[in-house]
Amino acid sequence: MPVERTLSIIKPDATRRNITGAIVARFEEAGLRVVAQRRTQLTLAKAQQFYAVHKERAFFDDLCSFMTSGPVVVQVLEGEDAIAKNREVMGATNPANADEGTIRHDFGESVEANSVHGSDAPETAAEEIAFFFAGTEIVG
Repeated sequence: MPVERTLSIIKPDATRRNITGAIVARFEEAGLRVVAQRRTQLTLAKAQQFYAVHKERAFFDDLCSFMTSGPVVVQVLEGEDAIAKNREVMGATNPANADEGTIRHDFGESVEANSVHGSDAPETAAEEIAFFFAGTEIVG
């Protein structure tokens, strides 16, 4: 399996509840390494730019409002098959449909406030990582 990198965002619902460490531990226990990490407050403009792919969807404004409602932790995770592994550890988007033991099942509050975001493909991961981090900031 190839070593990959993927973007992970710990969302405002999780930072508000002070469970970022518990979430990072889940990734690390699954064999993923944090090779870049920053706590930040997204501006509305930055959230709209990041989620531009969803601009035409009904939930776009609510999503951007939610993602700017508190700090987030953006991070780059690295490991074998990191994109698929990250998505497995996160669980289904809707916490009600997520498998027991996944982050979204255990910590998610709703479809929107589901505690984490993760890249869905190698191309997306590369774009999302570059959106938040310069190459020199990734120090795995």
